[in-house]
Amino acid sequence: MTVDDRPTLSAPDDDPWLWLEEIEGTQALDFVERQNQLTLNAFGGKAFEHDRDILAAIYDRPDNIPYVSRRGSDLHNLWKDATNPRGLWRRTTLAEFRKANPAWETMLDIDQLAASEGEDWLLSQIVTMPGRSRAILSLSRGGSDAVTLREFDMDTKSFVADGFTLPEAKGGVDWLDTDTLLLSSVHGEGMATSSGYARTVRLWRRGQPVDQAQTIIETAADHMMIYGSADDTGEEPRAWLVDQIDFFNHAIWLRDAAGTTTKLDLPTGIWMQAHGDWFAIKLRKDWSIEGRTYTADTVLGIPLSAFLAGSRDFSVLFEPAPRRALQGLFWAAGKLVLSILDELRPRFEICTPSAAGWSRDTLPGLPQIGVVDVWPLDRHPSESNGDLLANVQDPLTPPSLLLIARGVTSPTVLKQAPRTFTADGLVVTQHEAISIDGERIPYVQTGPAAEAGDAPVYMSAYGGFGHSVKPYYNPPLGKLWLERGGTTVQANLRGGGEFGTRWHDAGRLAGKKLSHDDFAAVAADLVRRGVTTAKRIAAQGGSNGGILITNMLVRYPERFGALFCTIPLIDMRRYTKLLAGASWIAEYGDPDKPDEWAWLKTYSAYHNVRASQTYPPILIATTRRDDRVHPGHARKMAAKLQAMGYEAWLYEPAAGGHGYGKDNKERAGFEVLGFRFLKEKIGWKDGEA
Repeated sequence: MTVDDRPTLSAPDDDPWLWLEEIEGTQALDFVERQNQLTLNAFGGKAFEHDRDILAAIYDRPDNIPYVSRRGSDLHNLWKDATNPRGLWRRTTLAEFRKANPAWETMLDIDQLAASEGEDWLLSQIVTMPGRSRAILSLSRGGSDAVTLREFDMDTKSFVADGFTLPEAKGGVDWLDTDTLLLSSVHGEGMATSSGYARTVRLWRRGQPVDQAQTIIETAADHMMIYGSADDTGEEPRAWLVDQIDFFNHAIWLRDAAGTTTKLDLPTGIWMQAHGDWFAIKLRKDWSIEGRTYTADTVLGIPLSAFLAGSRDFSVLFEPAPRRALQGLFWAAGKLVLSILDELRPRFEICTPSAAGWSRDTLPGLPQIGVVDVWPLDRHPSESNGDLLANVQDPLTPPSLLLIARGVTSPTVLKQAPRTFTADGLVVTQHEAISIDGERIPYVQTGPAAEAGDAPVYMSAYGGFGHSVKPYYNPPLGKLWLERGGTTVQANLRGGGEFGTRWHDAGRLAGKKLSHDDFAAVAADLVRRGVTTAKRIAAQGGSNGGILITNMLVRYPERFGALFCTIPLIDMRRYTKLLAGASWIAEYGDPDKPDEWAWLKTYSAYHNVRASQTYPPILIATTRRDDRVHPGHARKMAAKLQAMGYEAWLYEPAAGGHGYGKDNKERAGFEVLGFRFLKEKIGWKDGEA
C-alpha cells in the first residue's frame, strides 16, 4: 500500500475499541485480566521472580541515600524499604544525618495508616508552614494524581481531629497563615478546567465548609489550571497566583497582605522566581520592551518594587547560545542560582543582587562532566541560610549527595549511594547521529569498550515538554542489562530542553515527528558504527515516550528487534478527551482543529497501524490508577494490534498511578517484566553478549 492509498481516519465513535476506555468497565477489566495472565505466563515464572527480587533488594537497601529537605531545624525524609513498602515519613537533624547510621524519628507510618483505615494510601506531598508544627498531607490511593488532603500535627504526630480535610480530588494547597489555606482544587461544582485541574484559587478558613470558601481568582475553563503559593520573603506576607494558560504560558498576579491583586505586565511564556524585592524571569520567546529586544531563553532580573512602579530597566543575567541553555533557576538566601547545560556539560552560576547591581560567581567545587543536580536544602526560602544540596553521578558512578554550606563553601559529602552493579570493563562514550534533516542528535552509550557488532542494546529517550534527559546512574539497567553483557543508549531528542527553547520547539506540534526521526537516526547510527544490528536493538519509552515507541513500531519497524511502551500516550485523535489530555495541547496540537489534526495524524500510531506489515514485537504496559494518561491508550493499541495479527502484549497492574508501582517490589516487577520481554525478543540470553 502506498502512502496515497492509506485509508482516511474513521470518525472517533467508529472506533471498535472505545469500550476499553471504560477504566472500571466489566468487559474492559475482563480483557485486561486475560491479557495480564497471558503476559505473566509468557514472561513471568522463576526467572522473572529471581530478577524482580534482585532489583527490589537494590531499591530496599538500607544504605541507599535518604534524600531530605529541611523544615525549620529538622531534615525530613520519605523512606521506603521491604519492611515499609508504602513508606515512613521521618525526621532527623543535620548533625545526625551526617552520621553513617542516623537516628530517625518516625512521624507517620503509611503502612500502618493504610492498614488501619483499609485504604490503598501513599503519601504524595507534604505542605508545611515556616515556624509552625502543622502540615497538610496529600494522600493518594494507589499512586493516582487525585489526593485526599488532611491536616497533621508534627508535634503530636497525629492528624488534627477538627483540622482541614478535603475528599479525593486533583489539586493542592498552601498555607497563607495558620488558619487560612490557598486552595487550588477541582473539588466542588464547576471547579475543574477541561484539563481536569483546578479552575479557581479559594481562601479556605479554618472551621469553614469548603463550599463556602471565598474564590479570589478564577480562570477560563479552557485554560490548563490556576494555583496559588504563599511567599513570606518580602516585608509583608504575600501570595503569587498563577494562571497556567497552557503547559508553557502563564499569567501571574501578586496578591498583597491587604488582599489586593496586581497582574504583572509580563509575557506569558516565562519562568519566574521572586525573593524579597527581587525577581528574575526566563523568556520563552523574544521580547521587545522600551526599545530593547531580549532573545528567547535570556534571564532578566529587576527589583520588584521598581517593576511595579513602571521601570523596565532589566539586568541581563544569562544569555543562551545554540548549544548552551538554562535548565532551571531558584533563590537561596537572596542569591539566584542558575542551572545551565553547556554542550550537555553542567554549569552553575550564582547571581547576587544589590543596590549597586548584580554580582556573579560560579558554584565552587562541582565536576564539569557527568550529571550534577543542585537544589536548596531548605523547603521554605524564608528559612534558608543558603545551604545547597548537590547530587553528582554518571552511568557508572553511583550518586554522591553533597552539601554546599551557604552556597559558597567547597562541597562536602553527606551520603554516598552504594554501587549496585559491577562496572568492570564498561565505558561511557558520547556520540552524535545525523537526523533526517541534517540535525546533530547527541546520545550517550554505556557498555563494553569494544564494538561487538551484535551487542544487545537497550535504547531509551523522551523528547518532549522541554524535559532534558541526563545520563544518570541506573541500578536496574546496570544490574540486569549492563552487568550481564549488554549496552545501553540514551538519546537527546528534539522536543527536550537540552539546548533550550529552539530545541524544544523543533520537536513539538508538527515537529514532534522530527523527534521520532531523531530516535530512528540514533538506532541507524549504532548499526553504522558497528555496535549492533537492528534485530538486537530493544527500545523503551514512557508517557510522551509512548508516542515515540509506537511510532518506531509503525514508521521505523526495520530498525528495532523489540519495543517496550510504558504508561503511554498513543491515540492522538482522542487524547484531549481522556483525563488530563487537554493540558498537553500546547505540546501536540488540537485534533479538533483540521489543520492541526493534519500533523497529529502523522504520528498517531493508533491510526497508522497497517495490515500485512513486518512489525517488531511490542509489550505495552500501563496502570489502572493512572489518572493522568488514560490506560485506554495502551489497552486499545494492544487490542488493535492483536486483532490485526501482530505480536502485541499488554500488562496493566491495578495500582501505580503515572508510574511503575506503589512500592519497590511492584516497581521492580514492572521493570523486570519489560527486561525479560525485550531480551527474549532480541534473542539475548543473559551473559551472551
